[in-house]
Amino acid sequence: MWKRDCHTAAKYRMQRYDQTHMEPDFKEGNQVLVSTLTFNNLKGPKKMRDSFLGPFITIKLIEKDEVEFPFRKKTTTQPDIVELEHSPGPAKKIIKARKIRLNGKDQRQYLVRFKIQTKDKGKWLQGDARTDGNLHLRKFRASRRTYQYDQ
Repeated sequence: MWKRDCHTAAKYRMQRYDQTHMEPDFKEGNQVLVSTLTFNNLKGPKKMRDSFLGPFITIKLIEKDEVEFPFRKKTTTQPDIVELEHSPGPAKKIIKARKIRLNGKDQRQYLVRFKIQTKDKGKWLQGDARTDGNLHLRKFRASRRTYQYDQ
């Protein structure tokens, strides 16, 4: 009886794995982003962190079930939490601003939305790392100064 139950459980597990598992869309030597779920040494509030870190260069794929990176501690990870890096394209608009403390210094970061990507793909960038930063920053500050009254 228990052998039959174990057999059906193993069969179900393999079926679920085949349905949900995707082939990695990156190759050896590509630059990829790794999900922050695997990093337990990141500091700061969880909602302020980016969902992916990187770019990192993949060293090799191990039988399509693991990816090897040049990390010091955990060198392999599963490809489900790895995403191929795409260049975001030109900035479209600055949505929000925040001040964070990095290495004992206050720094400004801006949530930037890019032209080609969807709304949920915005990134928090440092004040000096933006493309066309001055133009978008002027527009952002002007939009915060103008008040819209309900009619």
